Amino acid sequence: MIKPIKIGSVEIKNNVFLAPMAGVTDMPFRKLCREFGAGLVYTEMASSKAVEYKSEKTENIYRVFEEEHPIAIQIFGSEPEIMANTAEKLSNFADLIDINMGCPANKIVKNGEGSALMKNLDLAARIIEATVKASKVPVSVKMRKGWDEKHINAPELAKVAENCGAVMVTIHGRTREQMYSGEADLEIIRKVKETVKIPVIGNGDIRDFASAERMFKETRCDGIMVARGAQGNPWIFREILTGKSDKPTVQEKIALIIRHLELEVAHKGEYTGIREMRKHIANYLKGVPNSSQIKEEINHLESAEEVKAVLNNIRKMGEKIC
Repeated sequence: MIKPIKIGSVEIKNNVFLAPMAGVTDMPFRKLCREFGAGLVYTEMASSKAVEYKSEKTENIYRVFEEEHPIAIQIFGSEPEIMANTAEKLSNFADLIDINMGCPANKIVKNGEGSALMKNLDLAARIIEATVKASKVPVSVKMRKGWDEKHINAPELAKVAENCGAVMVTIHGRTREQMYSGEADLEIIRKVKETVKIPVIGNGDIRDFASAERMFKETRCDGIMVARGAQGNPWIFREILTGKSDKPTVQEKIALIIRHLELEVAHKGEYTGIREMRKHIANYLKGVPNSSQIKEEINHLESAEEVKAVLNNIRKMGEKIC
């Protein structure tokens, strides 16, 4: 189950990955997940057009640090030439370039990007082929089960990706129509695994050791990717790797939140760092008594020291997280 994995020419110490998540997987969060054992971490997805036009905001997304390697940069777009140009540029910073063909967000699919590409396999093939040709590092593809229940084509797209030179595919076991509702379909991930020879990574509903074990056993996938299960819970990587469900105490959780806050402030400045942390703190505090009131208070604070003071008051309570 848990083992080292080789993706193209990239050797990775274990096969438990942190998924790319917009607004979540910035450098501070990636750093914490890496410390708890994530074998490979992904940046937030970067728009190929924004890279082409040298957007400062997007440059911050793909800015990575030496200690983060191996790291994958995920890109999205619908124009083969621009995707190729982006891959050529960003492959100077990454160990792997990942093409997003699974994002279900309306603002992405309305431009024919993300999971909309699952409706146009010819265009998907041209994008993958151009990206592989231009990239200096291996290229992978992340996709969904299909567009909707009438159009389930993950095995076909995975085969297209393999034929076009991709070295790995990741499958989220939901359709675009489902967004994040319902349960992930593990059977479709197993079918993809049976269809291609390149590594297949299973994604969807991995929230603890038991669900990770189920993904491995029922799909026979080569690795797993943790997404929402890691939000407010970077400990999940330790749990999956060790098989031990040792929940952190309130004190341990608050100590990590404060460290996360300090990393965000150091990385983005106090004004932006505090605001970026609000969503993370909301996730960390799930299960903590009076969390709604605490979050409301923190959302009105303007300095890191004020936030730390509130958090330290929680730490003094000493309850155990259930």
